[in-house]
Amino acid sequence: MGIVGNLTPQQRQSFDSQGFLVIESFASPAEIEAMRKRMDGMLQAFDPTTTASIFSTKNQVKLTSEYFYESAEKISFFFEEKAFDDNGNLKQPKELSINKVGHALHEIDPVFKEFSCSEKVSSLLFSLGYKKPVIIQSMYIFKQPGIGGEVTPHQDNSFLYTEPKTCTGLWLALEDATVVNGCLWAIPESQKNGLVRRFIRGDDGVYFDRPSPSYDQKEFVPIEVKAGSLVVIHGDLIHQSFENQSSNSRHAYSLHAVDTDGCKWAEDN
Repeated sequence: MGIVGNLTPQQRQSFDSQGFLVIESFASPAEIEAMRKRMDGMLQAFDPTTTASIFSTKNQVKLTSEYFYESAEKISFFFEEKAFDDNGNLKQPKELSINKVGHALHEIDPVFKEFSCSEKVSSLLFSLGYKKPVIIQSMYIFKQPGIGGEVTPHQDNSFLYTEPKTCTGLWLALEDATVVNGCLWAIPESQKNGLVRRFIRGDDGVYFDRPSPSYDQKEFVPIEVKAGSLVVIHGDLIHQSFENQSSNSRHAYSLHAVDTDGCKWAEDN
């Protein structure tokens, strides 16, 4: 049996056509356990009084801060919008209040670095046509029970732009992801319509260069996967996830890669 990350011609054709691909059993139970155990340790050591940074895809412009900027080279903790009461106090334990941890897990932490830089991840990227792939960011996403926030329709190339466009998302399910606990949804073949808008960092902060289009929710299909499955996401694919209103979390580890061969990283990302 070959390397898990090596795509077959059929898989590559499916990805090019649909804009996403599900690879079952990409991560082993041992790898999943190692990453979840490591994150448990990080949360135990985290002091929530050191930051009140909230992550939101609805109010990114308003809520973006220096803490978020600096997270590109650090391991930072971001709370759910609904984690706090009117007095600014956590309504539940910190372990159930965090939206995500990012964005340099793949560089700083040995456990996450081992998976992120594994042969199967690099083989997958080479199978997609990358020449000199680089993981540009990583996130551990919790999708907390009851308060796990919505991620509005978006394209990854909007945020991680290169010329030409090369961003690919790698979304690893660390728990089963279902329509009940907030799995991914996508519009198949939407990547063929190109990039809709960019999220730009300027002198006065960050902003989208144009309004978001309105999408027909009937066009989205759910991507329900078992723990260990990897969802490969084209940078121009329109995708989203809904709030988690269930009693079960939906942990995932997400990576984004870009090519560095013949590609220019946009300075206003």
